[in-house]
Amino acid sequence: MTINIDNGNAKVTKVSVMGRIDSNTYSEFQDAINKVEYSKDALVIDFKDVEYISSAGLRVLVSGRKKNTEGEFKIINVSDEVYKIFEMTGVSSILDIERGKEGIATFISRSFKESLKARVEKSPDTVFVSHLGEDYTWQDIEKCAQIAAHDLFKLGVKKGTHVGICSANSANWLIAFFAVQKLGAIACLLNFNYNEKEIADVSEVGDITHLCYGEIEAMKDEEAFLSHITTAPGSKITKLYDIRSSMDYKARLDEYPNVEGLFDVKVEADDACVMIYTSGSTGKPKGVLLSSYNILNASATMANAIRIEGRDKLCLILPLFHIFAMTAGLFCNALRGASIVIPDNMRTKTILSTIEEYGCTLFHSVPTMVIAIMNNKEFSADKVRQLRCTILAGAPATEPQLRRMDETFTGTHFVGAYGLSEMAPVSMTGYDDPIERVVETVGKPVENIKIKITNMETGEDCPAGEVGEINVEGYNLMSCYYKAALDVQSIDDSGWLHTGDLGMVDADGYLHLTGRAKELIIRGGENIMPGEVAEAIALFDGVSDVKVQGVPDDFFGEVVGASVVMKDGKTLDVDALKEFLADRLAKYKIPAYIFQYDEFPVLSNGKIDAVGLKKDMNEKAAALKAKKEKQ
Repeated sequence: MTINIDNGNAKVTKVSVMGRIDSNTYSEFQDAINKVEYSKDALVIDFKDVEYISSAGLRVLVSGRKKNTEGEFKIINVSDEVYKIFEMTGVSSILDIERGKEGIATFISRSFKESLKARVEKSPDTVFVSHLGEDYTWQDIEKCAQIAAHDLFKLGVKKGTHVGICSANSANWLIAFFAVQKLGAIACLLNFNYNEKEIADVSEVGDITHLCYGEIEAMKDEEAFLSHITTAPGSKITKLYDIRSSMDYKARLDEYPNVEGLFDVKVEADDACVMIYTSGSTGKPKGVLLSSYNILNASATMANAIRIEGRDKLCLILPLFHIFAMTAGLFCNALRGASIVIPDNMRTKTILSTIEEYGCTLFHSVPTMVIAIMNNKEFSADKVRQLRCTILAGAPATEPQLRRMDETFTGTHFVGAYGLSEMAPVSMTGYDDPIERVVETVGKPVENIKIKITNMETGEDCPAGEVGEINVEGYNLMSCYYKAALDVQSIDDSGWLHTGDLGMVDADGYLHLTGRAKELIIRGGENIMPGEVAEAIALFDGVSDVKVQGVPDDFFGEVVGASVVMKDGKTLDVDALKEFLADRLAKYKIPAYIFQYDEFPVLSNGKIDAVGLKKDMNEKAAALKAKKEKQ
């Protein structure tokens, strides 16, 4: 529990409380209330971030009111959950209590299964998601998820089981996710662009034993693809569950009465229930462990920031295995009773027609997709006239690109955001901020999130305007990387996450990104580990050395570039290498540029001059691109 006493106002003392007021913490609350200056006209206690109050906590409030019989004594921003406690105990008739806007407290004590239940009770017949011409109400999602949970239960899924979900966005993805949560299992969210080897590798990292598979880009021969996943060296996957869109759960609704009420396993809001895989600069992906507490509260913060209402409709193109989609895409809208529309495919023409047909008001994306939509020959400002807000995150955009977006989408508020799989959002620009703020910054830290900039060499805090490493801490921070060695964990001994990103905070409190301390390549919002690509290239016959780095690209922001040294003066067959990599890497990871070098430049210490090599490779890539454009 955290308590802040604000005595800045001459007439009012404000006490803000965050957390649980229970038998273990009430004494801290009592001490704080005893320290209040009761000589002032009013004492206001803000409960926006209070998730629970015990009998002992109620006793503190009653005794505090007795101390301040003359002045105003008011409790504000009380959530529905906490108000029920005041009402049940009759304290609501003794104290002046004001129910307020949703804060962290509204969802802090809810698991995803409890959140689903609450939404079904509140608006069972409201359409939540539309996909492939089918509408799913909250009641449909509940019933279908219960049926799917029973299927998974029969396959051996129970509390704590690690269940992979690998599929393009679909209604069935959502059904599978809630089914996993109903059983108290951990949903491991996999990139549907993975090939079978990558799925098997990630299953080893995350101890995934069950796989829900849907539409997967690389799955051409279903039988061979799935067989490879279960038999690959190191694979932990033993059970498979089909969630492709051809699996019609609504056609099975007559099964619901037989499974209704099953699976009453207790799931706490703080239980790890989601694992998202993040890319580092070397080695295999790391599993980021998150709870419903992390994700729901982060989503509520974003929903407040962009003013989501029940009438809003989101065109969801963000892949649901990303934290951006989980917060801004899925639960941001679920918490507000807004609806989601999933386009039939990811072609820009389809996305554009979906936005127009459904009258979508929200469309969150990486900048490259917004640019692609504007470049579609059928685009017109009239087709996107109902859009009111677009969050841009996941990859940088140039100033000309952002200004063109702002001029083209005339009724849209563009909001810049910064976050990581480990913690998102970290910062956001304001809903009404001018485009200059979005161009130059990634906004201010969101509510209850802390940022500090530290010197990379000394670890000391940097003053405003000085560039250093961005460190973050707050309620939506992951617990850890699953089973990763202690020296790999990015959280330091004081609880701060070291992002590896470089930036500075200006005098107005806005965060500016200036670069990355790590070598991660971000291609149109997709994180790519250079080490993983280099490892695959090194297996190609004749390769002596390889260095993989990002190459600037007007559309994707960055693409993969590879510099290769061959053995014994051999000549590299670029086409043969790309064909070789196609069996080992997802398509988006295959280098767009591959250059052969006789040797790499080195520094005085004998290490590769990565900066010099990247500069030379970028110059070669620019020359090659210019040559192609002239042809």
